[in-house]
Amino acid sequence: MFAQRLQKGDLIAIYSPSAAATVFAKERYARAKAFLEAKGYRIKEGSLTHKRDFYRSGSIQERVDELNALIRDPEVQCILSTIGGMNSNSLLPYLDYEAIKKDPKIFVGYSDVTALLLGIYAKTGLTTYYGPAMVASFGEFPPYVEETFEYFHAIVSGETALPYTLPTPSLWTEEYIDWAKQDRSKQGTPNTLITVHSGKHTGRLIGGNLNTMGGIWGSAYMPEIKAGDILLIEDSLKDIATLERNFAHLKVNGIFDIIGGLILGKHELFKDMDTGRKPYELLLEVIGEPTFPILADFDCAHTHPMLTLPIGCDVTLDADAQTLTLVSDFIK
Repeated sequence: MFAQRLQKGDLIAIYSPSAAATVFAKERYARAKAFLEAKGYRIKEGSLTHKRDFYRSGSIQERVDELNALIRDPEVQCILSTIGGMNSNSLLPYLDYEAIKKDPKIFVGYSDVTALLLGIYAKTGLTTYYGPAMVASFGEFPPYVEETFEYFHAIVSGETALPYTLPTPSLWTEEYIDWAKQDRSKQGTPNTLITVHSGKHTGRLIGGNLNTMGGIWGSAYMPEIKAGDILLIEDSLKDIATLERNFAHLKVNGIFDIIGGLILGKHELFKDMDTGRKPYELLLEVIGEPTFPILADFDCAHTHPMLTLPIGCDVTLDADAQTLTLVSDFIK
């Protein structure tokens, strides 16, 4: 199942399923809203915009009510999270999945919103989109915000002909600048992807933020990872001990025995605990001898700029050419 493509003049609704970014990053939110409006879209603010309940935007019921109201609004074409957080999975038992089936919309987000993207896909079959968040992504300064939008538009506009090979940004950044003080673009670094294990494979793209997937693993909201799938995993601000645990979680569940390929996103500000090791090196230690292509440092994570990837779409991963190509429909 696919949503209708997003066109200029369409209504993008924003919601806060976990953290209250519109409160603690007011200027960045205002910048993001103005950016998307300048691109020709209308913005509808969810009921929790500019609200905060300590560590979150609202109670579970308030967050469910906000999202369900947007799901049921026939004028809304795209539902975009303001940011992630830690608690998006709390909403999953209470979403109106029947309304989603009757009026499929474009759901976009990343990080903690992985729980909602995968949950909606699992319960409805609707393709969802691992991509930018309102505040975290569209509130960034140029040139990265423009690139992130370009990649987002290429997917949700429906103007992209298949097969479509996703571009590799020339520069990327993970520079930390306090959002309240940021008044310049972040410094970029020449971009390099890493072929961890060679090979080429076509399969269904599934996955998202690895740490978040642990909060829905084994539930009805976690899609079954099937033989031949291409698994996307990424994380941010984790230390190497936590990452080993999360990689090992996949290993003990037999995931590395059935997938046909793996994409490891760039890990923002990875804490190697003085080991000098990279996430992909740890991944190889956990896997052992991989039998599938692995491409690391892909631009689909918490760094800038960020690609938009359709969950559930068939893709071809070519680790030697360091490309990911969309080969099946992902929007109407």
